[in-house]
Amino acid sequence: MMFFGFIFLIGLAILSHQTVPGSHETRKIIHLTLHFIAIILGIVGLCAVFKFYDMVNWEDVTSLHSWIGIGTFCLVGLQWLMGLGFMLQGSAQSRSTMAPWHVAAGRALFFMAICAALTGLMEKYTMIKLVTHHRESHLINFTGLAILLFGVFVDMSVGLPRYA
Repeated sequence: MMFFGFIFLIGLAILSHQTVPGSHETRKIIHLTLHFIAIILGIVGLCAVFKFYDMVNWEDVTSLHSWIGIGTFCLVGLQWLMGLGFMLQGSAQSRSTMAPWHVAAGRALFFMAICAALTGLMEKYTMIKLVTHHRESHLINFTGLAILLFGVFVDMSVGLPRYA
């Protein structure tokens, strides 16, 4: 849920701002909508985690994974609200001033979300005490590599200059 519902949709939202055909306004609306859906699914995922922790009587927010994840989620929500305020309602001057900061913060938050996912995979790995050559350990490793490569390719797609 947290990868497909949060990280994957945020990656698509980042890509949509530059790759979706249509007007700039259309791309902004798609970008904003994908982020909104990602935040909603992130809320559902966080609620599921807290409910599960309550069911098994574990302490909440004790690991590095949870700290990075909750911090990232809160900052993504703030970034979305700032984007909503400045990018949709602000003057042309405020939008042009905020745009580089919005882009840089968005890319940083995207990698913070990926970092949270990778630390979550490692937490799961150690929690169930998998042996090194167990098949599930390979699945966890390949999933982690796929998430990391997804992040790298999204970032490269928006960060590298376009050549005509």
